[in-house]
Amino acid sequence: MSAELLLNVTPSETRVALIENGVLQEVHIERQAKHGLVGNIYIGKISRVLPGMQAAFVDIGLDKAAFLHASDIVQRDANDLEVKMAQVKDIRQLVHDGQYLLVQVVKDPLGTKGARLTTDITLPSRYLVFMPGSPHVGVSQRIETEEERNRLRDIVSTCVDQENGGFIVRTAAEGASEEELLQDARFLKKLWAKVQKRRQKHRKEAMLYEELTLGFRILRDFVGSDLERVRVDSKMTYQALHAFTEEFIPQMTPKLEYYPGERPVFDLFDVENEIQRALDRKVPLKSGGYLIIDQTEAMTTIDVNTGAFVGHRNLEETIFNTNIEATQAIARQLRLRNLGGIIIIDFIDMQSDEHRRRVLHSLEVALARDKTKTNIHGFSALGLVEMTRKRTRESLEHVLCTECPVCAGRGSLKTVQTVCFEIMREIVRVNRAYAADKFTVYASPAVKDALVNDEYHNLAELEVFIGKQISVVIEPQYTQEQFDVVMM
Repeated sequence: MSAELLLNVTPSETRVALIENGVLQEVHIERQAKHGLVGNIYIGKISRVLPGMQAAFVDIGLDKAAFLHASDIVQRDANDLEVKMAQVKDIRQLVHDGQYLLVQVVKDPLGTKGARLTTDITLPSRYLVFMPGSPHVGVSQRIETEEERNRLRDIVSTCVDQENGGFIVRTAAEGASEEELLQDARFLKKLWAKVQKRRQKHRKEAMLYEELTLGFRILRDFVGSDLERVRVDSKMTYQALHAFTEEFIPQMTPKLEYYPGERPVFDLFDVENEIQRALDRKVPLKSGGYLIIDQTEAMTTIDVNTGAFVGHRNLEETIFNTNIEATQAIARQLRLRNLGGIIIIDFIDMQSDEHRRRVLHSLEVALARDKTKTNIHGFSALGLVEMTRKRTRESLEHVLCTECPVCAGRGSLKTVQTVCFEIMREIVRVNRAYAADKFTVYASPAVKDALVNDEYHNLAELEVFIGKQISVVIEPQYTQEQFDVVMM
C-alpha cells in the first residue's frame, strides 16, 4: 500500500491530507488562532507570592503574569518519587520572590486571567508521556486487559533509567508494536535532552519548549509507518521540518519533499473536492447504493441503502453485496470525517447469519487500517451494528462548520404554508388582545408571495372574519420562518 502526506501551509492555517493508494483517507486542520500555550515549557521568575491564595504570579515572558497554585508545585522525596505539596499551609515554604522555576502551561490565558502553570513537567507523544525525574512506568487504566498491560509495561521499562525519567503508557498504545513504542521513547528522550540544553543557555525568563504544531506532530506520529513521501508547499515549513527530522527522527528526512508546483498541492489528488463531499449527509456508492450519515451530540448514525442498485441475481445477493461495499465506504468516512464516540450502523436487513458474519468481518478488516482505536460490538437485537471509535480531536464538520443560523441546527425549515397559517393565527390573537384599525404583515419574499397568491382566499376570509384590512410587505432580510405582525 502506497501512502503519502500532503502539507498545505498558509500563515493562518495548516492542513494535512493522508493519501493511501491515491485516495484521501484523513484530513487534519490546525488554525493559528486556536494554537494555544498548553504544553509549552518555560523558565519562569516568581514575581509575587500570594500567601492568602496559596499561589504565586510567575513571569514567563508573556503580556500577563501566569498563575501557579501550591497544589501544582511538585517536589521529590528521598526516593525520588513525586510529592504534590497541596498540604503545605504556606506557599512561602515552597517558593519565594525572584526565584526561577521550570514550569509548564496547563491552561491557556482567558480574559483577564493569565496562564495556569505546573512544575510537574510532562512531554507527550502518540503512545507515551515522558515524566522527567520520575523513574517508573505507569499504564493507562483504560487498558483493561492484564496481559496487554504487562506487555506494554515490559517493553517501556527497558527505556527507563534513573537519570532521565519514566513513562506513562497512553490508551492509544493498546496493540502498538514494540518498535512503535521504542521509537516514541527515543523521540521523547531526545526532546527532553534538547529542553535541558536550552535551559543551560538561558538564565532568565524564556520559552524552552513549544508544543509541536500540526506538521511536526504528524511527522512524529507517522514514524515507522509505510509512508513513502511528505510533500510540503511552504519553503519555510519544509526547512523547519527538515531540521526537526534530522535532529529527532532522521529516518523521516529522506521522505520530505518541497513542492514548488504551480498547481495547489491539494489539487494533486482532488483533496479540496473530497473535503467538500465529506461534509455532505449522503455518500454515494459505486454500485448505485448510498450512505446517509448523521452526526448528533449523542452519537453518529449511518444508514445503508441500495438506491439504484438492483443487482443481477436475487434480492438477498443484492443486499449482501451493497452491505459489503458499504463497509469499505464506512471505514473511510469514519477516518475522513474523524467521527468518534458511539456509532450506530443500520445495514440493510439480511436474513442469512452467514451474510451477517461476513459483513462484520469485512467491516473489521476495513477498520484495521485505522490508527484510532475502534470496538465493534456486533449486531444488536434490532439488527443494528453498534461500535465505538475513540475521540482524538474535533470532527471535520465541527472544525469547518457552525450551526445554521436559520434552522438553529435542526436541519429543516417550516414550510411556507406552515408559516402562512402561523401568521393568520397571530393576527387573530393580536386582534383579540388589542384594538387595531388594520394590520401589516412583514415576511420573507416566499411567504409574502404565498399569502397574496396561494393563500389569498384564506387571507380574504380572515379580513372578513376580523373586519379589518390586512396588508403584506416583503422584508428581504427575513428568513422563511421570520415574520412580524404590526398593528396600525
